[in-house]
Parts: sequence; C-alpha cells; structure tokens
Amino acid sequence: MRRPLGGNDRGQVAVEFMGMLPLILVVLALLWQLVLVGYAYALAAHAADRGARAGTATEGGGAGACRSAAEHELPGSWRGGAGIDCGDGGDVWKATVRIEVPVLFPGAGSFPWKVRGSAGAAKEDLR
Repeated sequence: MRRPLGGNDRGQVAVEFMGMLPLILVVLALLWQLVLVGYAYALAAHAADRGARAGTATEGGGAGACRSAAEHELPGSWRGGAGIDCGDGGDVWKATVRIEVPVLFPGAGSFPWKVRGSAGAAKEDLR
C-alpha cells in the first residue's frame, strides 16, 4: 500500500488555531465592551433611583441628600466624570445621573459620550 503524497499533517490544528486567535480575542474584547456599556446604564439608573428616593426624605432630604446618595451608589472608579442633577419637579423629586463609559476597564479612558439614567420619586405628605 502506498502512502499518500503531501506528507504528515501533524500540528495542523495548532497552526489553524494560531491563525484564528487574533479574531477570537477581538470578538471577546467587543463582547466585554458591550457588557461594560450595559453595566454603565444599570449603574446610572440605580444611582438616579437612590438619589431621587433620598431627595424625598422628610428629614435631611433635598438636593444635597439626593446628590450624596446618588454618588454613594457609584463605584469609586466610575465617579470621576459623573454628573448628578437633582431637582424638585412639583409632586415628584427627579434625579439624573450621567456617567462615562470606560474603554475595556474603568480608569483606562472613556468614550466621548455619556450614559444617562434618570428617576423620579413621589413626594409623600405625612401630615
């Protein structure tokens, strides 16, 4: 019986994997970045919700309490470029939080746009 021409194909899988490795790493980096964008939206919405609820507190509420509570909910590395706006909207206390979306991990740099989360909490009259 004759041996097939072309010789031995040992190691072919390793060569093909090394050729695909850059593409796999780029796809993983893009997926991670999408996770960070979603996490940024969740952080902004949660911080705005906490700020709005703190603003309605009967004792110690107001704009200062709103800003403090919203900032407290953000992790330290996400606070750098955060913008927190709190205001009285009649029967509703409103809070808006804007945070920067980091590139690959917080502290490395950020995209030029900010993620916005807003919330409102009804004022309760306790008379």
